[in-house]
Amino acid sequence: MPEAMVSAPAQVDVAVVGAGPAGLMLACELGLRKVRTVVLERDPAPPGHCRGFNLNARSLELLDRRGLADRFLAEGPTVPSTVFVGAAQLDLAAMRTGHPYVLGIAQTRVAEILAERAVELGVRILRGHRLAGLRQDDGGVCAEVDSPDGRTLLRPGRLVGCDGGRSTVRKLAGIGFPGTPADRFTLLGDVVLADPQAIAFGVTAGANGTVFAVPRPGYVRLITNDPQPPDDRDEPVTLPGFQDVLDRALGRHVEIAEARWLTRFGNAARLAERLRDGRVLLAGDAAHIHPPAGAIGVNAAIDDAMNLGWKLALVVRGQAPESLLDTYHAERHAAGARLLRNTRAQMLVAAEGERLAPVRELLAELARAQETAGYLAEEITGVGTRYPVQYGSGHPWEGRMVPDVPLERGSLLALLARTAGGALLVDGSTGTDALREAAEPWADRVTVVAAQPAGLPDAVAVLVRPDGHAAWAGTPSAPLDTNVQQVHGALQHWFGPPTVVL
Repeated sequence: MPEAMVSAPAQVDVAVVGAGPAGLMLACELGLRKVRTVVLERDPAPPGHCRGFNLNARSLELLDRRGLADRFLAEGPTVPSTVFVGAAQLDLAAMRTGHPYVLGIAQTRVAEILAERAVELGVRILRGHRLAGLRQDDGGVCAEVDSPDGRTLLRPGRLVGCDGGRSTVRKLAGIGFPGTPADRFTLLGDVVLADPQAIAFGVTAGANGTVFAVPRPGYVRLITNDPQPPDDRDEPVTLPGFQDVLDRALGRHVEIAEARWLTRFGNAARLAERLRDGRVLLAGDAAHIHPPAGAIGVNAAIDDAMNLGWKLALVVRGQAPESLLDTYHAERHAAGARLLRNTRAQMLVAAEGERLAPVRELLAELARAQETAGYLAEEITGVGTRYPVQYGSGHPWEGRMVPDVPLERGSLLALLARTAGGALLVDGSTGTDALREAAEPWADRVTVVAAQPAGLPDAVAVLVRPDGHAAWAGTPSAPLDTNVQQVHGALQHWFGPPTVVL
């Protein structure tokens, strides 16, 4: 049977629409857990252009918890700071992270590495397959797919839209996309200049605007404001039009010898009303679009996928109830709202000329000050992400990413990469045997390991979710019964009902 004829319900547990970073990261997460997954991508080949060139600390932390960070770090340089607003730089070294920098890597290469990993895990990636229709019922999703061999029917149990800001999945599912429309537009051109020295790299203030020039191998990326965008914002950007805007901004002629890619983007900010509609879910740009400040898009996409992947796998495999997927919406919808707030704030402050110059100066000071530099950097990059906990003790790790705790044998990162499941770290003190026993009914989903006591400051045990966040931490000051009750509740909430032990 050819690849396009994927119609038997038993063949696919999850269909992922879109082979960008969100879809491919989600496919890796599902494939790692033996969930039968297919990725549908409408374009017949990967794009010949690249929107972004970075992975931040948050993405690298998540990839570290799958043993994948080194694959990406081998691809490019790391830089300990990044642009904030105006001339301000975020001090990434001030963050609480194992990766206090940003990695220079093309988004296209990120997708290539994730696609290679997904295929290693048995995921099928079907290019040239466009979603044409969908409906869902109690048994699954009926997806009509246009392929090179004609229209076919796919019947997965779940379908996830990772198909970009103009998501077909979101529209077909009837999920609203409220927010603010774009009122400022920017032109981006990957071009070859007749004189490579005609524009200095970085920001050039011209007679009628500014031009940001970024060197790339064999070409230069030019970014400048679009002063008169057409009524149809989807109208293609032409070389003569881009050349005219560039010359007007600089107040002089700088000849473009070749245009490799020209595009226009705006500052629209939208967040899907819900990230889950029954058996249909959204992730990445399909769930949220935002101004390009901080180049955070690909990183938010990976974050969505890591949050959703382990939860969806537990539900598909019948180990957790449907309600676990509601926590995906709750956590990542709130994260999306923060993302929109942060990127809009940066764009507004940067765009308002001299009127907000004092605000930019103040933010630059806060980005440098020892007391605030870490907070700002963590907030903008997502490193400070903290999810709400249901059974908490108030320990500062709860909800946050757990650092690489040393275990009696190995480390937490190695354990998460090997098992892709949860972990209960115990320090071996008096009473922790009761915590170990409480977790035994979840042994198929959670590994109980002894941690070096110094690795668990002010905690006797920590329950770590598969994405690396602490779901619960038991404190030495709490009664043993309280710790046992809390860890039992947290296990059931995040990993489903216990396995029946005969």
